[in-house]
Amino acid sequence: MFNFSRKDTEFFDLFVENAKVFHLGAVMLDEIIKDPNKSLEHIEEILGLESTADEINEKIINKLNLSFITPIDREDIYSIAGELAKGVDMLQGALQRIIMYHAGHSTRRSPDLTKLLVDGTTELVKSFKLLSDVKKNQREILDAVHKVSDYESKGDLIYRAEIGILFDEAVEAAKEHGASRAVIHLIKWKDILEDVEEALDHTKKVADMIRGVVMKYA
Repeated sequence: MFNFSRKDTEFFDLFVENAKVFHLGAVMLDEIIKDPNKSLEHIEEILGLESTADEINEKIINKLNLSFITPIDREDIYSIAGELAKGVDMLQGALQRIIMYHAGHSTRRSPDLTKLLVDGTTELVKSFKLLSDVKKNQREILDAVHKVSDYESKGDLIYRAEIGILFDEAVEAAKEHGASRAVIHLIKWKDILEDVEEALDHTKKVADMIRGVVMKYA
């Protein structure tokens, strides 16, 4: 019943496209966190992320409006499309904040957070590629979304520890270089770390939606 025809898999193909944009944003963020000087190399790609995701999302919505029968619930298609686009928006916001803030070199474990984000979005792409044959691929999909949840949990621990370190370092820096400079650094990187952590949380939200589809149709 749930071995979809090529026509019916178009929704899943579009999900894969948008998941790849989400992953691309994560990869760019990871590179720029490691080397902020690379932000200028990626400026056009960064600015194009949101519009690319929006174009794919519009294709999904248009197809949804024209389809009498859909391979999964219309509400699920609409929600997944929206959340993927929202994830891309989050990453673009984080990337633009780094550029606007002239953030400089990252905190010590920021690259650990962005690596988890890259890994999580990789698993989302994998999950969406398998979703068109949900019955056959059930175990593999659930393994992938479980990894996303695991990455998000690890990210929470890193984020909390890093924020604490950031405040401690700000206190020490204020003693040596003056309070204003220390506070500015604190504000910049607290905001950036929050952006990354929220994007990582969002990968889990999308993964939970995929899990819900598996539970319905496997």
